[in-house]
Amino acid sequence: MAIVQRTVQAPPDRVFAVLADGWTYSDWVVGTVHIRDVDPNWPEVGSRLHHKAGPWPLSLHDKSEVLAMEPGRRLRLNAGLWPLGEAVVDIHLEPAGEGATKVIMHEDFERGPLLAVRNKLNDLVLHRRNIESLRRLADVAERSRTVRSQ
Repeated sequence: MAIVQRTVQAPPDRVFAVLADGWTYSDWVVGTVHIRDVDPNWPEVGSRLHHKAGPWPLSLHDKSEVLAMEPGRRLRLNAGLWPLGEAVVDIHLEPAGEGATKVIMHEDFERGPLLAVRNKLNDLVLHRRNIESLRRLADVAERSRTVRSQ
């Protein structure tokens, strides 16, 4: 399991607004190269976003589905990448004072071939990937503040 955290210099509602905009996932989720469609009720439980991951021509088309959601606090997803498998990603937001947010991301393989090859090396790769994803999420959330204040 990969668990990473980062303090984002934006309040929880602004960070959650990025999570609630399914069209931004390719901006911050490492490996997602294109969002093909987003259910209109995203991020309600059961809603999906349809994505493409990996480089062309090897890219995979799949979807992620919301398993749980607490506005401004939590988003739990089942992220598909078949035929490789599925992972559950749980993102928690906590106020961190002075308009900042502590973002904690848990990710673990749940189904498929990647589950069988779970080891320390895979955990390290997943950990590094999610550190970069949170860095990108911070960029998007912090930049949205700058754009609004102009």
